[in-house]
Amino acid sequence: MTERAPGDENRLIAERRAKLARLREQGEAFPNTWRRSALADQIVSAYSAHSPETLERENVRVKVAGRMLAKRVMGRNSFVKIRDRSGELQLFVQRDVVGEALYGEFKKWDLGDIVGAEGRVIKTNTGEVSVAVDTLVLLVKSLRPLPEKWHGIADPELRLRMRYVDLIVNERSRQVFRQRSRIVSIIRQFLDALDFLEVETPMMHPLPGGAAARPFETHHRALDVTLYLRIAPELYLKRLLVGGFERVYELGRAFRNEGLSTRHNPEFTILEVYQAYADFEDMMSLTEKLVRETARTLLRRTEIEYQGERFDLGRPFPRIRLEDALLEHGGFGDALTKDSVRDRDTLAVLCERHGIELRPEDGAGKMQLELLEKHVESKLRGPIFVTHYPAEVSPLARRTDGDPFLTDRFELFIGGREYANGFSELNDPEDQAERFRAQAEAKARGDEEAMVYDADYIRALEYGMPPAGGLGIGVDRLVMLLTDSASIRDVLLFPHLKPER
Repeated sequence: MTERAPGDENRLIAERRAKLARLREQGEAFPNTWRRSALADQIVSAYSAHSPETLERENVRVKVAGRMLAKRVMGRNSFVKIRDRSGELQLFVQRDVVGEALYGEFKKWDLGDIVGAEGRVIKTNTGEVSVAVDTLVLLVKSLRPLPEKWHGIADPELRLRMRYVDLIVNERSRQVFRQRSRIVSIIRQFLDALDFLEVETPMMHPLPGGAAARPFETHHRALDVTLYLRIAPELYLKRLLVGGFERVYELGRAFRNEGLSTRHNPEFTILEVYQAYADFEDMMSLTEKLVRETARTLLRRTEIEYQGERFDLGRPFPRIRLEDALLEHGGFGDALTKDSVRDRDTLAVLCERHGIELRPEDGAGKMQLELLEKHVESKLRGPIFVTHYPAEVSPLARRTDGDPFLTDRFELFIGGREYANGFSELNDPEDQAERFRAQAEAKARGDEEAMVYDADYIRALEYGMPPAGGLGIGVDRLVMLLTDSASIRDVLLFPHLKPER
């Protein structure tokens, strides 16, 4: 918060605790009988066009409640600004109306207190819609002072750690989280309209799978088994394709035991969508439409600005194959050519030259991905799809017809950041089993992010999964993009932080 000396803060809290103690003695602490008849924005919007004379004649009475943000005491009359969930409203409090005793108590109330008020809707001399109060009630005594002068919280870590205070004083934060909620609703409406079925799959898995990531572990005491917080819902959603649900999606939490950054939080929100009788081309089209329509519905435009850079989500998103992206944007010159883009020795030299650590078992596909992530992704301003990722790094994706080195997989990049990942789903149980075995061997050699062999998933595929396409979208990153937020922490109400000192 705006800095106060510790002694000053402690003194203010002590004074407020003393006021609360008196309320307890009088039996008036924390009442829960007040009910509103209207919200601030309803009152302001309904009567802003009325003249003072019309309001006087109509004698409209309302009951309101909210947090006290400002108070100007001017002798017999006072003006108070309160905020409820809809906005702000001015109260006009007169000593001759509410009585000298209550007016005296009211003058001792503090900013941050939550109050209830009843009275007539009026317009002041300055034309502001207000409530002329004749009943005033202290509903909640705030014990801690709000940041001084409404400058908000100066320390960015305190903003995140004390989000409840940030939301009180920061309209920008409130707006971001309102927009986040709306984005989630828009996504659901978009998919529901296309006959996708929203489902819920387990959060705790007996085996970690569905993505390359290190899981969180927990223990089920009654069964005496280790469980893993899900890193992705993918394998369960594809089991539903086997079961005959041909269009499904899940929008929920996933967990990955990784570090904290402006783009990563161990707990995050993911959207996964699966469609039978579709391929990665269909899923790219679906992704493009979803991103575009979410922006259009939320912002009423498709041209957006993110961190000072403009992006046009209304035009078709271009597509480039991964190997072509390496050749065109990698900056490797003659060191990498179309003839050598899959040559392991050539790629190993480039990786070593650019400080990329490799394992002895890493193949050309792994090296291509490392070079893409380190030297190309940040240059892809987009929006643009990168397609045809190597099979070595795509253990759940269908191989490309005629080129088993590649898979029918894509990732969406905007402003150098990945927003979506999708592919034609691998539904060949024998191919999937072989890739699971390769992943299990990599894990045995020390790759903590490699997948394990999931025998039940292979069994499900053996019953027959229809040809399908799937996609995953990082909802937090999409919210960042559409709210122009620099960090994932700015779009999570309660992001993970280092323990408080």
